[in-house]
Amino acid sequence: MNDRVPDYAVPVRRRMTALAATATNYLVLTVGALVYVAPILFMIVASFKPDERVLPEAGTWQAFFPERTTAENYGDVFERVRFGRYMLNSMLVTGSIVGGGLVVNSLAGYALARLQWRGRGAVFRVVLALMILPLEAIAVPLFYETTLLGWRDTYVVQIVPFVANAFAIYLFYSFFLGMPKELEEAARIDGAGVWRTLVEIILPNAKPAFAAAAITTFLMYWGLYLWPLMVTTHEDVRPLPLAVATFRTLPPLNWGDIMAFAVMMVAPVLVVFIIFQRWFVRGVAASGMKG
Repeated sequence: MNDRVPDYAVPVRRRMTALAATATNYLVLTVGALVYVAPILFMIVASFKPDERVLPEAGTWQAFFPERTTAENYGDVFERVRFGRYMLNSMLVTGSIVGGGLVVNSLAGYALARLQWRGRGAVFRVVLALMILPLEAIAVPLFYETTLLGWRDTYVVQIVPFVANAFAIYLFYSFFLGMPKELEEAARIDGAGVWRTLVEIILPNAKPAFAAAAITTFLMYWGLYLWPLMVTTHEDVRPLPLAVATFRTLPPLNWGDIMAFAVMMVAPVLVVFIIFQRWFVRGVAASGMKG
């Protein structure tokens, strides 16, 4: 008895195997996405519920499909605290960090990738070391230094320490290192100096790197909590992460209001990432970053 599979059945079997593997991959990705999306969806839905229904419905299907909704929680947030001021503070601080960081970190990355100067290798090793150094490790000495400078309870203390970012410098370094040197050589042949080559040739071709650096920096510092907690006490300079923690302690404890506050805090992050995710992926891919 011949058990050999007919030749015409081999492509069909391979196609079925490929379809099964694809279906399995999509199933795993879908389950993983639901695990991450479910808390965000619960928060959004809970922000439109009456306060007395938030916790009792948390363990039921009504946690995601409520019978009754209301927008009063959002109005309550603005009545109870100065939410507009907190949002303005976060926008100002994070926007300044992102804008200043794009200038400083791109120049540093270009200097490390293209210019030859004494000590370049040592500086690059320091940048790599700083990438794995958490804020908690330097928070106390940094707090002491900024206190001596008289920066506490200001926007400056929340911005200046984070403008230079080791990860962003490395991202720009990787991107500039992968750019063809022929572009710079052609510019120098035409008589362009270092600054003109950087401004007119290099930077216009580095838009993906700028987008990736801007998005990662925004996501990193929009939700920063420890540092503002250490250096700010007045609500005039208080950012949203610290404000939402304070809001949770204000009586009465209304979970609907807390969820509404959290939604308005997270919304800018979701909007920025959804709009610019294509640029983020392109920037990371172009810079050669893995993992």
